[in-house]
Amino acid sequence: MKKIDLHIHTVSTISDRDFEFSLEKLCGYVASARIDAIAITNHDLFDVEQFKDIAAALDINVFPGIEVNLKNGHVLIISDGADLDDFCAKTELIAKEITKVGDSITVEELESIFGNLHEYLVIPHYEKKPAIRGEVLERLKKYISAGEVDSPKKFIRTIKDTSKITPVLFSDARFFGEMRNYPTRQTYVDCGELTLNSLKVSFLDKGKVALSEEEGNGLFQIFDDGQKLSTGLNILLGERSSGKTYTLNRICKISENAKYIKQFSLVQQDEVEYEKRFNEDVAKQRSLFVEEYLGPYKTVLNDALNIDLSHNEKLISRYVDTLLQSAEEIEKKDAFSKTALFDETEFKTSDERVLNNLINSVRQVIENIEYRPIIEKYLNVASLKGLACELIEVLWAKDYEKKKKRFVNNIVKDIKERLRLRTSATQVEDVDLYRVIIESKTIERFVEVTKLLKKEVVISDENVQGFRVVAKKRPFEGAGEIKSVSGLRVGFSDAFGKYGDPYSYLLALKENEALTPSEFYKYFVKIDYEILNRDGYKVSGGERSEFRLLQEIKDAQNYDILLIDEPESSFDNIFLKGEVNQIVKEISETMPVVVVTHNSTVGASIKADYLVYASKEIEDREIKYRLYSGYPADKELLSFDGKTKRNFDVTMNSLEAGNTAYNERRQGYESIKD
Repeated sequence: MKKIDLHIHTVSTISDRDFEFSLEKLCGYVASARIDAIAITNHDLFDVEQFKDIAAALDINVFPGIEVNLKNGHVLIISDGADLDDFCAKTELIAKEITKVGDSITVEELESIFGNLHEYLVIPHYEKKPAIRGEVLERLKKYISAGEVDSPKKFIRTIKDTSKITPVLFSDARFFGEMRNYPTRQTYVDCGELTLNSLKVSFLDKGKVALSEEEGNGLFQIFDDGQKLSTGLNILLGERSSGKTYTLNRICKISENAKYIKQFSLVQQDEVEYEKRFNEDVAKQRSLFVEEYLGPYKTVLNDALNIDLSHNEKLISRYVDTLLQSAEEIEKKDAFSKTALFDETEFKTSDERVLNNLINSVRQVIENIEYRPIIEKYLNVASLKGLACELIEVLWAKDYEKKKKRFVNNIVKDIKERLRLRTSATQVEDVDLYRVIIESKTIERFVEVTKLLKKEVVISDENVQGFRVVAKKRPFEGAGEIKSVSGLRVGFSDAFGKYGDPYSYLLALKENEALTPSEFYKYFVKIDYEILNRDGYKVSGGERSEFRLLQEIKDAQNYDILLIDEPESSFDNIFLKGEVNQIVKEISETMPVVVVTHNSTVGASIKADYLVYASKEIEDREIKYRLYSGYPADKELLSFDGKTKRNFDVTMNSLEAGNTAYNERRQGYESIKD
């Protein structure tokens, strides 16, 4: 197995943070990590003279490469180094195209510059930001033999998925003088002789790449001293002040995307404050549900938002007044007021919302891929396309007709204004009575829907890991509740005085310039969450902590590694064994998990994949912190400087307070057993 790192930066570019390259650090990294091959892959440039210096200083394979900014992600282009001048000339073309932040090139331009990409090792960012996906990935697929990921979790997930390309994990590191720790992300490849072609062939077989040399994908390196962890469930043991929490903190600092549940972090302090924060956390987690539930109401509210009934009443009043006055002045009309256009009404125009929705619906049926077989079973796609085209033509015709009406309306409006200035006769005010009636009915419907929305009722009852999350809606009980929901430092007291009348309340909200109309829908109904235990009662303080722990662990699925520091400090053994162990074990099937514990319920019953023991030792009158590790069934745990510990002693002392105490407890249990 060869250990490789084909993503290394040695030049600070516009796509990098500033750093001054240290050849000494790079040489130290290669020697310390026992790397067999590296590639120099700076952003959008290749420094051939620097490359030659690096290659001369290292007694390993050093491949020339470049990391290119494509339109939607990054890709590594690595050469065999046979013709450095040719590779340098091609990378200079890249450098000319990408001169500032945001610049990129297309796949077509990449192919034009490098010619036959089959001659290179092409490795895109795959499960790593900025990732290449979609059409660009499809265009490159014929050249690709591996894709770069950014964590052991994504490596394992990708290597198990037969539909995905072979993953590789590289450091993507910058080497500078002040560098404190060496990178730990490399990939092992079973390829014999290290050439570009042998790497490409090996990458095409997922069985020939791994995270570790001897343990395959079961372990991965976490610290630069060689310390490893399982890609599954790790238990970290140790006596008090032996460095357990320090080790967790180191792992968290090294990992770019770690979920860290610290000791006592979920235990309540002040009952009232804790309950408030708990409820806020639950509401935040369920915010998507609120958006979905209130979505239809948001549409109703938006229809009412721009309607001004008071203005409509004034329009009707002025229309009636001018109509009566015009009738009284019928005998006094002059040549200007007798013209047909003097009291002419404008053409009515519509927004064609129904037709637009119909066209979009037909297009959705045509373009749907997931249910294409069922659609084609009952509908002819060609006929649907014909329908869509004809509906679009109708829309165009209606739009053209609307433009003509608007043009005529502008002319009529101008003529009426000119006639009005030349006569003393009263001109009848124009009003769209149909629109006024529709808007009046819209507001009636809005008020009706809002009052129904305010009625207190359970809208969701969901089982979540042994608990019930019950959502209820109800009216707001005060301005303070609305302010809390808004998250703004804005007073709602004046508006809340009109809360009983939905339309008046809406107008009051509109008068407050500090509020955003798109958020108004949240201010009409309060949604509360209640967490019930398995017996249907409201959770106690301790149960709230249990619920939060389970939610925090579940949330870890969005991270690359989960760290838990002594969960037994806050929870009882029955909960730990029945709930926590199960969910932790399930998550460890998809990502690395590290649990610090001194409790046998967690440490032993959970059946870990790997053990790490933190030890504080005195050597030459100095304190030495050391980590020992191995599999649970190993007789001895081994440190990376060659020291050993009996696994039995470690387990007994850490989980059972020693063999003597364990036997005493066992005898005591036997004496009270039936």
